[in-house]
Amino acid sequence: MHISLDGKVAGPNGEMNWIKADQEIFDFVGNRISEGDTALYGRVTYQMMESYWPTAADKPTATRHDIEHSKWYSEVHKVVLSRTMKDADLSNTTIISDRLDERINEIKKQAGGDILLFGSPTATHSLMQQNLIDGYWLFVNPIILGHGIPLFADIKDKTKLNLISTRPFTCGVTELNYIVDRQ
Repeated sequence: MHISLDGKVAGPNGEMNWIKADQEIFDFVGNRISEGDTALYGRVTYQMMESYWPTAADKPTATRHDIEHSKWYSEVHKVVLSRTMKDADLSNTTIISDRLDERINEIKKQAGGDILLFGSPTATHSLMQQNLIDGYWLFVNPIILGHGIPLFADIKDKTKLNLISTRPFTCGVTELNYIVDRQ
């Protein structure tokens, strides 16, 4: 998830035009997400992704990133956290509207790769409140937004993290990869 230095994931109106991403980051993320076989989204982020990625590779101006991510997106199992969406024969997609703790833990127990949460601050906050996040893969952007949607909101308990890796990118973004210390 991209965050500002002051911990915001979007501007006050959901703006993300401050996020820095280039081919170096796209290559790094592409390698990492290839290890995951489930993508988790909130409704708003899912609808945004669904409006772009299924056909992104077909556009005449498609970049290498567009082609690679479009292919991954078409193959990955998508899980959407939403109380309003209905499972209307969505291809390779599961909607979770209730029993979040139980349903996410069922998915975690299944064989397969990582479950990757993309964007979706509201979904992230719900998962945090129920202690369902096992790690944080953050891309800290060199900007202080001041106002906006915080990543860490309404946190009730302390969560200890163990740093797995860091990586600076030439565009100024720094990747921080943590796992939750459950001890």
